[in-house]
Amino acid sequence: MAPANSTPARESLHISHGGLVAVTHDVPPQLDELVSTAHRIRQAIESVIEGKSDAVRLTVTVMLAEGHLLIEDVPGVGKTMLAKALARSIDSSVRRVQFTPDLLPSDITGVSAYNQQTREFEFKPGPIFANIVVGDEINRASPKTQSALLECMEEHQVTVDGVTYELETPFMVIATQNPIEMEGTYPLPEAQRDRFTARVAMGYPEPAAELEMLDVHGGTSPIDKLQPVATTEEVKALIEAVRGVYVSQAVKKYAIDLVVATRHSPDLRLGASPRSTLQLIRAARAHAALSNRDYVIPDDLQELAVPVLAHRLLPSVEAHGQRRTPDQVVSELIRRVPVPETRGR
Repeated sequence: MAPANSTPARESLHISHGGLVAVTHDVPPQLDELVSTAHRIRQAIESVIEGKSDAVRLTVTVMLAEGHLLIEDVPGVGKTMLAKALARSIDSSVRRVQFTPDLLPSDITGVSAYNQQTREFEFKPGPIFANIVVGDEINRASPKTQSALLECMEEHQVTVDGVTYELETPFMVIATQNPIEMEGTYPLPEAQRDRFTARVAMGYPEPAAELEMLDVHGGTSPIDKLQPVATTEEVKALIEAVRGVYVSQAVKKYAIDLVVATRHSPDLRLGASPRSTLQLIRAARAHAALSNRDYVIPDDLQELAVPVLAHRLLPSVEAHGQRRTPDQVVSELIRRVPVPETRGR
């Protein structure tokens, strides 16, 4: 008999692409509040970003997965606007960094300055000490400056002059990037790309959405009127609720199978890392919660595999010559990797 104060368990059946999947899981608290609050955040962002509901959903998913987002596309399609809209939708500390070739690592992390009155060095925190950090055009800075974000994004801490400083919670980096073929840009190193949970491309809007944009943005920018719809404490509670979303052993193995398939694909010379497996599961938990489910199904992994895995991969010489992108390779692997057909935990 279960203890009186235990969380009730529930068994759910779901028909996925590979067959019937049965899972027994605990119902996490605050799931209904998560869906409601996340819906308010999405509505606030979509009041500014027209016709990009998938990109907005992915942005909120990454936030609830305690991850970082890379927004990549040509100039003028709303990359920075999306990042700023999320930041303004939450009543939290926000800092924006414009990456330029002359930006130094200390301009991001902070620096120890000598105080003549106390005759001691004092640490002056940089813009990285915020809940949401917007890095605009991150690939315009030198690789040395880009590397300043590695420890921050992975360990949520900053080390300056041998002293480690913890970052605030929640902490999220939203970076925008122009295509590397454009003049004055540096490609992000593999270690840097691997820190980003997902990558999203905005794409050009549909004509109807662009027409509505002209009507809405023609006079004033709607982001100036955007008010917070959630607090930092609410976001912390949502993240905690997402951590309780159940993932069966079969679904975990399916995630590993997808990642391992990238390492053995002849079309790729660099496969996905173990870090990507962990972030895929975290993102799948958030995706399931936003779908009002307290358990992850294979469909969650399939919908997230391209944005979570593709930006970490490097195509082979042959694939590059055939103009096969990592996104296409991952999509093919999703169709080839068998979906689990197991029952129970």
